[in-house]
Amino acid sequence: MERTQTIERHSIDYIPAEERHGKPWHLFTIWFSSNVQITGFVTGVLAVTVGLNLTWAIASILIGNLVGGLFMAYHSIQGPRLGVPQMIQSRAQFGFLGALLPVAMVLAMYLGFAVEGGVITGQALAHWAHIPLTVSVVIQVAIPAVIAIVGYKVIHLSTRVVSILSAVVFVILTFALGAHLPAHVPSGPAPTFGNILLAISIFVSWQLTWAPYVSDYSRYMPEDTPSRTTFLWTYAGSALGASWVMILGALAATISAQQVGDDAIGMLSHLVPGLGPVILLAILIGVVPAGAYGYYGMYLSAMSAISAKGHGAANARVRTVFILLTSVLVTAGILLANGHILTTVESITLFLLYLLVPWTAINLTDYYLIRRGNYDIGELFKIRGTYGLVNRPAIVTYLIAIALQIPFINTPLYTGPLAERLGGADISWIIGLVVATVLYYGYSRANSRRQVQGASASQPAAKSPS
Repeated sequence: MERTQTIERHSIDYIPAEERHGKPWHLFTIWFSSNVQITGFVTGVLAVTVGLNLTWAIASILIGNLVGGLFMAYHSIQGPRLGVPQMIQSRAQFGFLGALLPVAMVLAMYLGFAVEGGVITGQALAHWAHIPLTVSVVIQVAIPAVIAIVGYKVIHLSTRVVSILSAVVFVILTFALGAHLPAHVPSGPAPTFGNILLAISIFVSWQLTWAPYVSDYSRYMPEDTPSRTTFLWTYAGSALGASWVMILGALAATISAQQVGDDAIGMLSHLVPGLGPVILLAILIGVVPAGAYGYYGMYLSAMSAISAKGHGAANARVRTVFILLTSVLVTAGILLANGHILTTVESITLFLLYLLVPWTAINLTDYYLIRRGNYDIGELFKIRGTYGLVNRPAIVTYLIAIALQIPFINTPLYTGPLAERLGGADISWIIGLVVATVLYYGYSRANSRRQVQGASASQPAAKSPS
């Protein structure tokens, strides 16, 4: 993509060196703007509603985000090194067709998040602007969809503007919430080990769900961008940004869990007398980047599933049609999910998170421990290339890791038997990460040894000197 070009022409294809641009700090605004927004605030409320006092709620928020952020930030390093979107890399681990499995899970996740976020912001905008809910939903779907259609350059630009706006608003809200805290915050009953682990798992999962997005927004960076710099700017924007706004959510829940649970945006808009409408509008604008990531990511993931190419003017037209159709689907989902159905959507999305954990483990293990960043990019786009059609051992590893997580899951719709024995602790993500890493690494190392032995056996025997 040239600097003078507004509409992005690239898709899942490799970004050549002459079109690489941007600075590492741009990654900070990408991930800061996507985390410092109302959905992160509401997620922080869960630390209190699961039964933790304020001290343990803050600790669980920090631990969960700082740990989960490590995995998503390591994905960010892959962008400048490989120059392709995140999900296209799965072909190296799962095969050209085998990658359809994780891609399908990611597409379902994108749709789930789009509907959930749309219900919250659609209702808030309708209330604030005194317009019908349908009109409100169309507006809040259309703005991020248009940004995603234009593409990468405008996405980055919009996040810089929203980062400044969100920082100002949440600084104001930080002081406002602090002023409303009771002089002596009740400690409440001692939290259980299970509740603490459940809360930590929620915040780890928040960070892990960004993993399928990450390389999409670092792949235009110059290839010689230092890995440490890429990692730190991504990590700071995501882990620290999320921790800040989630702690505010925990503070709000401490003041009034019922009020923030019923209408979080309304509560925040009334904290600062006279500035309520401005704060509400800023909060609504703050969810635009995450919405744009959703449409953009859905398009790239869908292309990863069906295409071997993806560059040129035709790409812009295909992206436009795809995003328009997707936005219609999301709009319908938001309107149908209005009300109690949202709880079901959230629970389904939580299950999708468990499906992403083994994918993250396999992808990072392959990149950092097996291939050490050495990939033949051209082969990723060949149906019968080096990486094959289907890598069955990788798929088996993925499915085994998912199966072993199930007994440890704790969600509103399902609680596994081992989670119950652990007092409600949800350690399924730990099980998924460990099992997928160990099995994939073990298989890959064993397969490498077999290939070396096979190559040695095929060499002609050395002749003895006469």
